[in-house]
Amino acid sequence: MTIPKPILATALLFSGMSFAGSAHAQALSAPVIAHSDPESLFTSPDPKLHANKQVALKIVKELLEAGHWDRAHLYLTKEYIQHNPLAASGLDAVVHYFVNVAKVQPKPIADKMQTKVVAVQAEGDYVTVSFVRELPDPKDPSRKYTTTWFDMWRFKDGKADEHWDPATLPPAH
Repeated sequence: MTIPKPILATALLFSGMSFAGSAHAQALSAPVIAHSDPESLFTSPDPKLHANKQVALKIVKELLEAGHWDRAHLYLTKEYIQHNPLAASGLDAVVHYFVNVAKVQPKPIADKMQTKVVAVQAEGDYVTVSFVRELPDPKDPSRKYTTTWFDMWRFKDGKADEHWDPATLPPAH
């Protein structure tokens, strides 16, 4: 039986094997680049998608960047379903997490978005925002590498009603 090349390549990638030595490894380490005008990505000619993207923009700028969790009720439903394992569902629980657990302090809301955004996709009731994430290289902590983080929201009646991201639980002590 012959394994199709795309399936074989995927299997090798996920098994930790290298395809072509250091040249391929270099290609995999290409930096993730932010869009030069991230706020322009939060628009759409479709009125529903535009409205949802604009709420996602406010969530990023006012809540995540500026820490104004007192404004969360404007953008999140009371039932807000949370799939991040570090925060419970419900508007009150999410606000509690950011204010009392993460100890986020409000700061002025910037005129222009500070977060490095790669892309924003919207379809139906969903908006996904992909971000640049910079982390220390585990082999050399003096160096950094980039990867991608995402937040995805499902909207209901003009507010985010459900949320996903790639967060995981921290290792046990």
